[in-house]
Amino acid sequence: MNSEKPIKLRRDCDAVMVPSGERASLLAGSTVWLTQALGGTYTVMTERGHTVRIDGQDADALGFSNPSDSKEQEKPAAGTVDELVWNELRSCFDPEIPVNIVDLGLIYDCGVEPLPDGGYRARVRFTLTAQGCGMGQFLKADIKKRLLTVSGVRDADVELVWDPPWNQSRISGRAKQQLGIE
Repeated sequence: MNSEKPIKLRRDCDAVMVPSGERASLLAGSTVWLTQALGGTYTVMTERGHTVRIDGQDADALGFSNPSDSKEQEKPAAGTVDELVWNELRSCFDPEIPVNIVDLGLIYDCGVEPLPDGGYRARVRFTLTAQGCGMGQFLKADIKKRLLTVSGVRDADVELVWDPPWNQSRISGRAKQQLGIE
């Protein structure tokens, strides 16, 4: 999604600079342009040409409803816990690339194990497209938050790893087609 129509922020809101990961504050009345709205977060370009990520909880600042509000009203998904975990991972997006982190090839390992007291622990090892990207901790928190919404998952162990280094060969065929990479 890319909007050429400017959006005036309705209130102050927090944001994260992409790709540095630095925190920023956007002031009410500032103008932004929406470049991506995927996975419950928004990537916008500011008046000064900075790209920032705005969390879904601040959707109202952009004039949108919080995407998690509608998600809570959805009926429970069917499938094994492992399938549900993978589905949640597919709802996470890189703030600069309109492809989910699974199809982008950022998930190196994912597993679900039973806990002694019932429920499950989801374990995910993921990487980023570039080691210099400062979005790792934000993506890690997003993954963990989403995994803990899966029915039965009571713990989530999420680790950012760099070995092996990511490269474009990890991108799924469907995502390569979507991105125009052959």
